[in-house]
Amino acid sequence: MAAAVVPAAGRGERLGPGAPKALRELGGAPLLVHAVRALARSRAVGLVVVAAPPQGVAEVVSLLDSHGLDGKDVRVVAGGATRQESVRLGLAAIPEQTEIVLVHDAARPLVPVEVVDAVVNAVRGGARAVVPAVPLADTVKRVAPGEPGRPEPVLDTPDRSTLRAVQTPQGFRRELLAEVHAKALAEAASGGGPAVTDDAGLVEWYGDQVVVVPGHEEAFKVTRPLDLVLAEAVLARRRASDGF
Repeated sequence: MAAAVVPAAGRGERLGPGAPKALRELGGAPLLVHAVRALARSRAVGLVVVAAPPQGVAEVVSLLDSHGLDGKDVRVVAGGATRQESVRLGLAAIPEQTEIVLVHDAARPLVPVEVVDAVVNAVRGGARAVVPAVPLADTVKRVAPGEPGRPEPVLDTPDRSTLRAVQTPQGFRRELLAEVHAKALAEAASGGGPAVTDDAGLVEWYGDQVVVVPGHEEAFKVTRPLDLVLAEAVLARRRASDGF
């Protein structure tokens, strides 16, 4: 069985003032609850560890207890000041015999179970680090940094056929994920360390291979108010069609 870590200690300021992003409501339940439910639907996932705001652990425990989660083992630990630290603290709460670990954004509440299963199956099949991803619909420009409020000069236009928008859950062999987090922690203690935005980035930074499996358009990240509107529409459609 795989285990999953859900870092949920951040505030998510781009979604606007109010509760931390993971606790914003979607269809009558917090984003975090939807994200944990999405993982719990997979038969491959036996444990979900939520890294909550340190001052809000009891609140998150109560919140998850009040929403039935299909009898899955769900644990809550205190997260850290950064996403990387929260993942590391969540990983420490997973039994050492667990060989496959997923890391999933609390702000991706609608990831379909088939994406979760595809990531786990790819790791089971021999991959050490796996990310779900979708092709880009938009043309992408690389720009030079400019002055705030001024037009930015375009440097080039990458071939979008070689680009992918990465989603979660990302899947890893447990020993690899623990190794790269330990290295990053040691470098941070000496004033260095990689500047990456996800766990697959850590794996790449330290020289290991990451592979991609197909993601899903509904596994988008709720970051801004418009994303929440879209998520409400997707959830309403699901409920109307299959009682989701």
